[in-house]
Amino acid sequence: MKNRVLNILLLILAWGNAFGQQKMGQLPMERINPILPGYFADPTIKKFGDTYYIYATTDNEMLASGVPTVWYSKDFRHWYNCTMEVPSLESVNLRNFWAPDIIEGDDGRYYLYFGNCQAGCNIYGYVSDTPVGPWEKLNKEDTPVIAHNYPRKGFPSLDAQFFKDDDGKIYAYWGTWVHYNGGYAVGELDTSMAKVKNAKNIPLGETPEPFEAAYMMKKGDKYILMYSGGSCHDETYNVRYSYSDTPYGPFVPGENNPILSTNEEGTVHGPGHHSVLEENGRYYIVYHKHDYPMTRGGLSRQVAVDEMVFENDSTIRKVVPGSKDLQYLVKSNAPKNLAFGATSMASSFYHLQSLRYDYAYKPSFATDDHNATMWKAGDNSFPQHLTLDLGKTTRIKRVMTQFEFAGYYYQYKLEYSADGQNWDLFADRSGNKTPGSPMVDDKEVRARYLKLTVLDVEKTGLYAAVWNIKVFGSLFEIPLSLQSKPSKEGPAAKSSNGKLVAIDAEDASLGQDFVSLPNKGNIGGNFEKEGQVSVTDDGEGVKAFHFTKGALVLDQAVPKSLEWNGSFTVATWVKNPQIAKEGECLFSWCDRFRFNLANSYNALHFNSGHYGAAAHLDGHFDMKYNNLPLPNEWHHIVLTFDGVVEKIYVDGKLDNSQVMTLASQIANAKIRIGASDVGEHFSGHMASLRLYDHTLTEKKIQELMQQTEPKRAKN
Repeated sequence: MKNRVLNILLLILAWGNAFGQQKMGQLPMERINPILPGYFADPTIKKFGDTYYIYATTDNEMLASGVPTVWYSKDFRHWYNCTMEVPSLESVNLRNFWAPDIIEGDDGRYYLYFGNCQAGCNIYGYVSDTPVGPWEKLNKEDTPVIAHNYPRKGFPSLDAQFFKDDDGKIYAYWGTWVHYNGGYAVGELDTSMAKVKNAKNIPLGETPEPFEAAYMMKKGDKYILMYSGGSCHDETYNVRYSYSDTPYGPFVPGENNPILSTNEEGTVHGPGHHSVLEENGRYYIVYHKHDYPMTRGGLSRQVAVDEMVFENDSTIRKVVPGSKDLQYLVKSNAPKNLAFGATSMASSFYHLQSLRYDYAYKPSFATDDHNATMWKAGDNSFPQHLTLDLGKTTRIKRVMTQFEFAGYYYQYKLEYSADGQNWDLFADRSGNKTPGSPMVDDKEVRARYLKLTVLDVEKTGLYAAVWNIKVFGSLFEIPLSLQSKPSKEGPAAKSSNGKLVAIDAEDASLGQDFVSLPNKGNIGGNFEKEGQVSVTDDGEGVKAFHFTKGALVLDQAVPKSLEWNGSFTVATWVKNPQIAKEGECLFSWCDRFRFNLANSYNALHFNSGHYGAAAHLDGHFDMKYNNLPLPNEWHHIVLTFDGVVEKIYVDGKLDNSQVMTLASQIANAKIRIGASDVGEHFSGHMASLRLYDHTLTEKKIQELMQQTEPKRAKN
């Protein structure tokens, strides 16, 4: 009987494991629709006059270090994006515009605040006559409004939100990583709007399980201090609150905490860092959540909104994500979208296959009017096209295209046709260098078919990808009608689809000292020896490079096809006698110092730690080996990236994978074999190495493994 019970338990466990290992496909998105088409985080929502504004961190670029951006709308359904003009500091060339907030002053001007962590974590302030800029510095000497080490030494000033009380006083609430920094901080903004005074820390016990993103609001006579707990990198992120009778506390933890967290079906994953909109006596929580499929570490967040209900002035109910369609919060004057549900075809579409996902970015996703789904081309080559069949010939006056990245430009053309065979030009953006979302093209024609041909992009490795394409038979008002400044960069460098680097120990002389060795790859040049590298017998008759605190450094520049999100494959035969927990870099080609941000650096390692396979400078983004290759044995190790998924193969089999977006920095980098740019030396044998500026399929990897397998010397 005991054996039978044990067998049943083992069977149940096996079923559970099998279910847990099932790949994730399309989630039920019908009721969960991000309101913005793109990757944005830390949203602050405001209503000035009859226009709604969302100020947010631009995500999915160098650890959320994108351009300062604002979205605006009059109907809460059609949102328009613009890059704001924010002057840099004299001492720091700003690239972090994190967690912005904005308040309207008594003088009728608008005051913008955001965090930056390039010289300590500080809050800087700007002022403008309009909610969208252009902006001027509040402090000409670049003095922060809230400085690092305030209100006490070591305290990082980040994630500041400002609250105006009934008496006109404005309070600031800020702090991050507060679970080990001693709690949030609160202070009063002085009348100059340029400095916070009378600051103190809020004891940790008053805001249980905190992480970051404090937000103050008032309900009746109660001060509601909301905040985010858990970790922003995973499913534990959530929204919590405490309340008080004064802006400074003491605060009492609220009921129903957390009020917003990851839901069971996974359509809301890692929600947090929010703000609140009050509209006609009702409250709406605007927050970010992770994209789907989820980019590793939460690099690609999206903004969503749900209704938030108070039971009384000090009690908030749990938020039910997607319970109401808040896009219809305000009546829209826009006509019907003729492309909604239209039949769509594409030159290709991307099929994401990894250990976790089996998901297709179908052409139909471009016409579903859904900001959580997109059409993405099958690879990052150009041109790529998307064709819509509207079902019948109809009048068309406007086409609005929401490309994947609002902060980068896309070059494209739009054509129209009555029969799907003969095409005329609707809009020519083949030389476009202005980013924005949506891209708006107007022309009056009659057509049944529309064809979007994406010709190029600003950044290397980005795909032709569209959240939504919308078609209208009449024109309508676009609020503000702002336009971002044209970019001075790009277009993107192109892959050569070639083998950039090839080096084999078999071609070197055994035991002979050398200064340099030729690169047999397309970019040529020579590998110069730095430190201790020799050509030896591995002890089993295999000729190999033996690394002992040395490296082979190529005297050629890193090709531009490898910058930013460029595809690559690194393949090498290695034998590591002892596998350390850290270090052991096999190959590197990025400069970790230019930005020193997580996804701006990548390299291949062979260690047992969290970056044992792919290093990106942060454990939240690195990729380890699921099954660590055995020591003192020859292994074929391949790291490949196609612009969407990063994969590590060991001996021809997929070992680990993750959805990843890179911002690889190569300007001052060197191609190094056997070490990183800070050492981390490999301490074993290497028989060969190949580098490509494109991805290799599993079949090609297996063929390469056979072709380059180390040969033992004949007796």
